[in-house]
Amino acid sequence: MIFFPIFYAQRRRGAERNIIVFVCFFFIGLALNAQTAAVRYAVIPENPLPGEPVTIGISDSSGAVLAALMSEGRALAKAAFFRIPSEGSKQAFLAAVLAVPSTAVPGTAVIVVEGAGGIVKEIALEIAGREFASEVIELSPALTSLRTEPDPQKTVESEQLWAILNRTGNEIHSFGSFSPPVQSTRRTSRFGSRRVYRYANGSSDVTIHAGVDYGVPAGTAVGACAPGRVVLARHRIVTGNSIIVEHLPGVYSLYYHLDKIDVAEGALVAGGTLLGQSGATGLATGPHLHWEIRVSGENADPDAFIARPIIDKDAILSKMNL
Repeated sequence: MIFFPIFYAQRRRGAERNIIVFVCFFFIGLALNAQTAAVRYAVIPENPLPGEPVTIGISDSSGAVLAALMSEGRALAKAAFFRIPSEGSKQAFLAAVLAVPSTAVPGTAVIVVEGAGGIVKEIALEIAGREFASEVIELSPALTSLRTEPDPQKTVESEQLWAILNRTGNEIHSFGSFSPPVQSTRRTSRFGSRRVYRYANGSSDVTIHAGVDYGVPAGTAVGACAPGRVVLARHRIVTGNSIIVEHLPGVYSLYYHLDKIDVAEGALVAGGTLLGQSGATGLATGPHLHWEIRVSGENADPDAFIARPIIDKDAILSKMNL
């Protein structure tokens, strides 16, 4: 009989400990939620179109490392944060630029901001609807072979390209809007067009156009769309004479099918600097310039970069109330 009070007392003390532990975790959770809620941030735009870049600004003290665009439990895009230093009265903050894939389904999505210790902030946004054009491209026997036949060198060049486009550097060369790389406004293909390649052997393939094609004569001057560093300037089998310029960590502009290259890898260029001359090298049905923007590997609409600055510091700080 004497064991019952002891057992009861032990159960009571155990329950009290459990209550104390629960209360402690409850208030820790409240503190963490309050800390997360207090993180200042800005998202531009809040209702992006498929293919549009999204700029995220977040307070410098947040410890943000990575931003991931999530929809229906699936990651659509991601980008690393980099620091924008203070300038005069403008405070420092962290920024990331990611691109909504052109294949993204309209509807509610969330940007999950992660730090070294876990989730820093979850930001809801709405992806707008967008329609893309369709086009059919007839390929000659020679271009059919160029596109379809296996080649170890093509594999090497593809791996080199993706290693560059998925690399996040630490150099900031440009904050402002981009400019078109040629003076002509004539376009033979637009961003995101759904393409059907019809091969000479009667088969076909479907793909998505990752950039903008300017229908310009061979020898047309091609300028850098914004300040940056040349990270690739060489001939590639499929894209011909090609140039890639890095503008921000993870943000690159690409220029394909050139007739001539006038810059070297590693060179710093200003906006408008002559990069080369347009042509029809590689997989090209005629003279033109293919201009493309990549953000952490994802293709983005070049027109969106022309329409607004990549990092609008005043707008970001205003939305963050800093």
